[in-house]
Amino acid sequence: MSDRLSVFKTYKLYVGGKFPRSESGRVYEVQDSKGNWLANAPLSSRKDARDAVVAARKAFGGWSGATAYNRGQVLYRVAEMLEGRKEQFVREVADAEGLSKSKAAAVVDATIDRWVWYAGWTDKIAQVIGGANPVAGPYFNLSSPEPTGVVAVLAPQESSFLGLVSVVAPVIATGNTAVVIASEKAPLPALSLGEVLATSDVPGGVVNVLSGRTAEIAAPLAAHQDVNAIDLAGAGEDLAKELEIAAADNLKRVLRPQPVDYSETPGIERMTAFLETKTVWHPTGALGAAGSSY
Repeated sequence: MSDRLSVFKTYKLYVGGKFPRSESGRVYEVQDSKGNWLANAPLSSRKDARDAVVAARKAFGGWSGATAYNRGQVLYRVAEMLEGRKEQFVREVADAEGLSKSKAAAVVDATIDRWVWYAGWTDKIAQVIGGANPVAGPYFNLSSPEPTGVVAVLAPQESSFLGLVSVVAPVIATGNTAVVIASEKAPLPALSLGEVLATSDVPGGVVNVLSGRTAEIAAPLAAHQDVNAIDLAGAGEDLAKELEIAAADNLKRVLRPQPVDYSETPGIERMTAFLETKTVWHPTGALGAAGSSY
């Protein structure tokens, strides 16, 4: 009989590439689907939310300025790291969502594949939604997508891992940075994802993960003047209305909650939701009798 004491894991926030405890020092109990205690998760405060926005803004210039191909490489690296820690995530997803080990393994496989899917889109989305525009005059007129900026993401409440990645990956694939509020009742897969991001090539601050009471953390993010957009995927109807009103103060882009089957192959809507279109006019040169001069 072993007299060794188990070493319980301490879950922490992921902000600016580091792992702080909540500024408030508070935690809350996370339980499995049967009501058994799993761990204590940090109970994020408004100060934690503001710190995450600062980190996301600081990282935005470098991440948005990276080549799309490089962002794809980075996202693929995340998938590689998840593949190496699959067993841990299978256990956490099974506990969080009350799934059998085989069903949880299928969810984790789908989540890794989702990262790869978005990694492949990073250098293709501009070709799909950008292009040359026909204009009446001697001009090249080109439209190209650009990232919106800092995006607050309320992760889905029920789909703690596949749903989480399905809303986070499209935000960063297109060059935005994210402040993510993990599922309130099942935050552990999201907090563990922070550990994967830290050991991959994702620059610190590109993704920041907070856990705690969704409404408590979302309110200051929706009203924050340096947050450019918000995805309300994990908000209930009443909370979504409150946050949308708060978000209007600085004209944030708002993606309203909608029924989504995260097991289905996603379209490009979550990527285009947080892209803006830049249009450039460039003269082609003088038009003479011999034709255009370039």
